[in-house]
Amino acid sequence: MSTAGPMTAPRGAHRVAVIGGGPGGLYAAALLKRLDPAREVTVWERNAPDDTFGFGVVLSDETLGGIEHADPAVHAALQAEFVRWDDIDIVHRDRRHTSGGHGFAALGRRRLLEILHERCRSLGVELRFRTEAPPAAELSAAYDLVVAADGVHSLTREAHAEAFGPAITTHRCRYIWLAADFAFDAFRFEIAETEHGVMQLHGYPYARDASTVIVEMREEVWEAAGFAGLDERESTERCAKVFADALGGRPLRGNNSSWTTFRTVVNSHWSHGNTVLLGDAAHTAHFSIGSGTKLAVEDALALAACLQEQPDLPTALRAYEAERRPVVASTQRAARASLEWFERIAGHLDQPPHQFAFNLLTRSRRVTHDNLRLRDAEFTRAVEREFGCPADTPPMFTPFRLRGLTLRNRVVVSPMDMYSAVDGVPGDFHLVHLGARALGGAGLVMTEMVCVSEHGRITPGCAGLYTAEQTEAWRRITDFAHARAPGTAIGVQLGHSGRKGSTKLMWEGIDDPLPDGNWPLRAASPLPYKPGSQTPHELSRAGLAEIREEFAASAARAEQAGFDLLELHCAHGYLLSGFLSPLTNHRTDAYGGSLEARLRFPLDVFDAVRDTWPADKPMTVRISATDWADGGTTAEDAVEIARAFAAHGADAIDVSTGQVVADERPAYGRSYQTPYADRIRNETGIPVLAVGAISSWDDVNSLLLAGRADLCALARPHLYDPHWTLHAAAEQGYEGPGAPWPVQYRAGSRRPQTGRTDAPKPRLTLKSRHPA
Repeated sequence: MSTAGPMTAPRGAHRVAVIGGGPGGLYAAALLKRLDPAREVTVWERNAPDDTFGFGVVLSDETLGGIEHADPAVHAALQAEFVRWDDIDIVHRDRRHTSGGHGFAALGRRRLLEILHERCRSLGVELRFRTEAPPAAELSAAYDLVVAADGVHSLTREAHAEAFGPAITTHRCRYIWLAADFAFDAFRFEIAETEHGVMQLHGYPYARDASTVIVEMREEVWEAAGFAGLDERESTERCAKVFADALGGRPLRGNNSSWTTFRTVVNSHWSHGNTVLLGDAAHTAHFSIGSGTKLAVEDALALAACLQEQPDLPTALRAYEAERRPVVASTQRAARASLEWFERIAGHLDQPPHQFAFNLLTRSRRVTHDNLRLRDAEFTRAVEREFGCPADTPPMFTPFRLRGLTLRNRVVVSPMDMYSAVDGVPGDFHLVHLGARALGGAGLVMTEMVCVSEHGRITPGCAGLYTAEQTEAWRRITDFAHARAPGTAIGVQLGHSGRKGSTKLMWEGIDDPLPDGNWPLRAASPLPYKPGSQTPHELSRAGLAEIREEFAASAARAEQAGFDLLELHCAHGYLLSGFLSPLTNHRTDAYGGSLEARLRFPLDVFDAVRDTWPADKPMTVRISATDWADGGTTAEDAVEIARAFAAHGADAIDVSTGQVVADERPAYGRSYQTPYADRIRNETGIPVLAVGAISSWDDVNSLLLAGRADLCALARPHLYDPHWTLHAAAEQGYEGPGAPWPVQYRAGSRRPQTGRTDAPKPRLTLKSRHPA
């Protein structure tokens, strides 16, 4: 981030008011004053200078690099105080696992504030302690810029909620910040299984003789253990007793410490006129990834730079938000994955010990198998051995068995509708499309959703399995895959469109009704998918029986066509999914109401298909584990749905999400659906396929080793690269039986050479002579 150029403020930022004297507000004040000594900068802080309610603060090397560039004086003061360590200890059921190479730096929060106080005073910032800031509206009239760094309970954000658009989510765990008067020798996670439930300790050193200790547990565990009725001293003593082994019998201490629940703060807008949010006022990230102070300091760096670089205040505030919002969103996704992992920690406790430790380390998806192998190869090899990886074999190339079918690796080409069939008959396009992916090395190649009747199609271009001609066309494709890509399994996904049928091809208008030639729709309830969609007829008992027989007949044809695996499509708002979701099933008969009743027809169909499909061939079920909409299917429902299908003979659950209602609000992000697969697998023991924005072989290896999935299904990566699996093997130096190259392609099994990469590296870097 550049801070070069003339030390002058942009138009409209000469007088600055900062609300809140935490690290973010203080550092913003110091930077703004340093960049333009003529600025008048005033900080209001309601507490005394030495009041602080935490203990240690963790900063990353990346953040420290930004501080060093922007203000060497602050950086030097911090460097002199830091405690550094590399190891993470995980203690679970009396076993301690240590993973090294992580690199942390921490110092006391009080000392951090002292350093920032000193820097502000030396630069001429006015600090007003024990003073409540005037309302932001009043300050905005008297100052050119108001920086609201007033924390998670921001009064500024609350006063202007209509402008900022805050969304605040309260989570399921209670936690308390405490300290111990000794230094842990690593970042320590310790799990205690008590008579009341699971409790966990997060501990790390922040001085040579002091450590932060956070004790966390689910709300119901906290209540059952009686913490609700304890004062600070009693809570501190109880926590020290629970974690006596971790503490070596030493006491804990508080500092106005109280039990609280974490709140995730998101804002639609970060500025309002000349008032801008910074740090926890704008966004929060769970302490388990240690990013609250880090994000606030990085906000301050970005805000100061944008004010310096942009010609006027409105442009600077827009640039600040544009720069920081993607970084913050990514951090919040990682933090949410981490906090939800700890909320559900009880579901992981029975994992093998090394897998549990690996799962904890990779919970936020920011630490992966590949970079953990670089940090600590010995620990990673122990995890791989416990998983069952053969020597020199990445996890993704270990075989997996479902009934009589052994998949040579854990990669699945996910079902992807191609909308290219004629009268439901797959043609040359399907042969080339699926044949290319079969040649590409995946263990299992899935067809698109294959419809069980003409009226069950989504579009006129959807493939089917309801005629002899279609069956023969599919046989041509499976014969090619089995002959030309031996060892590759090919599976069929059977489904019925329900209320989402009779629509245009995807590229002509996804989910839009056909302009003509429509066919009548049938569904669980007479509810159109979206405004302008056709209203389906509610299925009668006779209609249900008819569709059940259509599924069974298609399953018989799938066997004739030579498929190795059959998947029943109960997701994405199609017919069977429409019965499962309370948002789309409003029936009052035996097939609607409770989850048990909503499951009745999908299970009837499953039983009919399972009875038809050969006993030695596996059958999976794809579900939408959440509707991403209020009142819809929940993660808890998804666990019960998975259990029900497994009890009827499903061999694995393919865990997708959403596409059930048009007004859904998905939380997109890398491998964003995986937590649902993880939960189903670890709460039920049922094998799962994970799907959804899994894009790298490192993701696949990480998910498998952590026990979040048994198989990983990838869609778009296989559109980008039909040979994705073979290329993943080549990039990892793997040449074993899990990814054999077709003999015709063997000459291409190494990455082609590119331009010269062996040029001499620079031996000397000249630093700028310009003053800091």
